[in-house]
Amino acid sequence: MPVISLDYKDFEELSGMDKDTIIERIPMMGCDIERIEDDHIDIEFFPNRPDLYSVEGVARAVRGFMGKETGLCEYKVSQSDIKFTKDTDIDSIRPYIVSAVVRNVKFTSSSIESLMALQESMHWAVGRNRRKVSIGVHDLSKITPPFRYIAQDPGFKFVPLDFTEPMSMKEILEKHPKGVKFAFILEDFNKYPLILDANDNVVSFPPIINGELTRVTEETTDLLIEITGLDPAVSTALNIVVTALAERGGKVESVMIDGKQTPDLKPATMKLDSSEVKELLGFALTDDEIISYLGKMRFGARKSGDGIEVSIPSYRSDIMHTWDLIEDIGIAYGYGNIKPELPETSAIGTAHPISELRDSMREIMVGLGYYDVMPFTLSSERLQFDMMRREKPDGITRILYPISEDHTIVRSTILPNLLEILSINRHREQPQRIFEAGEVIVDCQNRLRLGAVAIHPQANFTEIQSVVDAVMRERRISYEVKESGDPAFLGGRRADIFVVGLKIGVFGELHPEVISNFGMEHPIIGFELEL
Repeated sequence: MPVISLDYKDFEELSGMDKDTIIERIPMMGCDIERIEDDHIDIEFFPNRPDLYSVEGVARAVRGFMGKETGLCEYKVSQSDIKFTKDTDIDSIRPYIVSAVVRNVKFTSSSIESLMALQESMHWAVGRNRRKVSIGVHDLSKITPPFRYIAQDPGFKFVPLDFTEPMSMKEILEKHPKGVKFAFILEDFNKYPLILDANDNVVSFPPIINGELTRVTEETTDLLIEITGLDPAVSTALNIVVTALAERGGKVESVMIDGKQTPDLKPATMKLDSSEVKELLGFALTDDEIISYLGKMRFGARKSGDGIEVSIPSYRSDIMHTWDLIEDIGIAYGYGNIKPELPETSAIGTAHPISELRDSMREIMVGLGYYDVMPFTLSSERLQFDMMRREKPDGITRILYPISEDHTIVRSTILPNLLEILSINRHREQPQRIFEAGEVIVDCQNRLRLGAVAIHPQANFTEIQSVVDAVMRERRISYEVKESGDPAFLGGRRADIFVVGLKIGVFGELHPEVISNFGMEHPIIGFELEL
């Protein structure tokens, strides 16, 4: 989850509160304080609140939560004479583009840093690592409208950000740090997206890099914001960025793109019933109280007929259901203010058989010198299959609305997650031995499995075979092994586990390519079996 750094001086000016009050109350908004430093505080926010990925957005929310400035934030959008045209060739590459102008922004080093941090956090949370959405922020005084969004040949040259000499677009993907990092987004295309001004100066090479010409500095006052992508989420990103800049006194102006004006900052509306609030929160609130709490969370709200009409700010992309509104009402009310009550019925609990099985496996593995870990059950096809040298099977359980490219499926094996943990801890001392008794989903069915890996210079097939044998012996299960063809393991040093003729697992030495894929060098052994 994104961690946002809030400069005390900047945040106090924007919120109107002292840092001690902020430190005391901000966790009540549903976030975690990561660390407190002398000049700033680092706060971790959930991915569903990208409007809080900047000091401006947090200050706006805190002013409401603390009752200093409640109700809907309304932002005026003036009409500019700036236009974009879009080539039809770009529709098959990166079809969506929105834009805005923000004038009279007074930048400092900390506010520039906040804007860049917002941009990068949005690239992760909304943009799926820039593939879905990428944001460009430019000094408008350095370029001349109208602008053109085109598909350009890879040989076209310009000076990219942080460089002094022209490079072709192909060279940028091969040599520029940002180009190397995000080249995968354009690898299937023979033309690349490009934004040019009226004088053919390069504004941006989305989603890779801006031109050096439009670099934002402390002298910049007028900004051109352009956001390109693969779906309408570009509009959400634009609303978040321009409203953050408006919090610093910026004046927002619209841009005409092929006859359509952006941004659209008009609030959406939703109908809320007080009985639904009581049903979900467990206690009754009057309509006036609900309206007051919604105001603290920066919504507009008023009585309408037999319910409450709620105006939702254009930057709140997370409000998709009335339950999202009720969650914010609970936050404004204060979960600490909810009085605990004993349940009206009582019962004696017993352990579930699956929990008992897991506990017994943990006891066995800890006794064998392995540490228990708890990786995410959400994973990606790249981690589960590509990095493991395995073919993608049918029946993968995919996430309908993933929040990142690292969490697009529910895992079907445990070993990749364990190897990922080893990779994260590769600077730690060896040997490292870890395991998990956890669930996977195969063909839409939950399966309980045990997986374990170990890394150290002397790790070998005999060691992992002895571990598997100990596990099966402790469980009093007879088994046999046969030669395996699992490509994740090294040929001749891998074996499948069979019980009464059914294959239940595999063990062996991990293939060198798999080890390299996870950024490690020492031998790794592992096993995974059905429980």
